[in-house]
Amino acid sequence: MRKPFIAGNWKMNKTAEEAAGLAGKIKENVGNFEEVDILICPPYTSLLAAGQAVKDSLIELGAQNMHWENSGAFTGEVSPQMVKESGCKFVIAGHSERRKYFSETNQEVNKKIKAAISAGLLPIVCIGETLEQREQKKEREVVEKQLKEGFDSLPEEDLGKITVAYEPVWAIGTGKTASGEQAEEMHSFIREWFKNAYSSQTAEKLRLLYGGSVKPGNIKELISKENIDGALVGGASLKADDFTEIVKNSA
Repeated sequence: MRKPFIAGNWKMNKTAEEAAGLAGKIKENVGNFEEVDILICPPYTSLLAAGQAVKDSLIELGAQNMHWENSGAFTGEVSPQMVKESGCKFVIAGHSERRKYFSETNQEVNKKIKAAISAGLLPIVCIGETLEQREQKKEREVVEKQLKEGFDSLPEEDLGKITVAYEPVWAIGTGKTASGEQAEEMHSFIREWFKNAYSSQTAEKLRLLYGGSVKPGNIKELISKENIDGALVGGASLKADDFTEIVKNSA
């Protein structure tokens, strides 16, 4: 049985003071909630403040991105070690906004996954198709390419340290959500890919999250599906009450 996992991606929102306030409210609400694994991913500049706010609770801290090199002339970037020293246990890799706005490739995502694991971080790897790709009925082709190239030469023993988030790009921040059936269809396809690429045993343990306009009102339908193990929550994670309800409704 895979334990439900709810991760909040705060994106480019919340100053350090605001992050501490939001994290503190989430801790008050679900800081000792054992039925679901809970993660918050504030911006880099708010990691320490948010981390302090959720200290001595079950809520984990994650970063939204990182570079694959440990140090060097990469102005504006943050290394795996820097992320870890900020108190993070998790890091997001390959979010659709990184792919879209910063031209992040599958090969770069592959490097980030390996660098994160090497640094002792747990990657949440994002994959998903655009509306145009879905309308052209290329969603499986696109996702398979992202999986094949993103997980290239990754040893099977490292798969246990990874979470995969399927986010149909057309549903992020648009208010549109893939139906439970659409989401389950793709999650089932993704798990089948891992069964073929690795093994049934490893694939069955892998947690698959759905991301794309997740709200308190739709998480129950999503989490009830066989292959959906939780959610990567965007906008709703910026409201303590909404995020709390999503966590509780996913138990």
